[in-house]
Amino acid sequence: MNKAELITKVVDITGLTKRDAEAAVDAVITSIEGALIDGDIVKIAGFGQFEKKTRAPRTGTNPATQEKIEIPAANVIAFKPSKTLKAKIN
Repeated sequence: MNKAELITKVVDITGLTKRDAEAAVDAVITSIEGALIDGDIVKIAGFGQFEKKTRAPRTGTNPATQEKIEIPAANVIAFKPSKTLKAKIN
């Protein structure tokens, strides 16, 4: 599902106009982004949590040349689904 499909689904479920649904989806995404940028954990009951984590630097191998390369530390987004979501999927 992409963003346009998500907006259409919100319209179908809520009866909002497409413009209002798009504004609501954008507001949710912007709020989650802002919280993650600030280092907060975003917990959505019954869905899961998003968290910013730091991946440590490591040594990798270039598959074409077999040369060792240093991969720098990076911030990544981790998602942990809730028990409720896991149960619905399985």
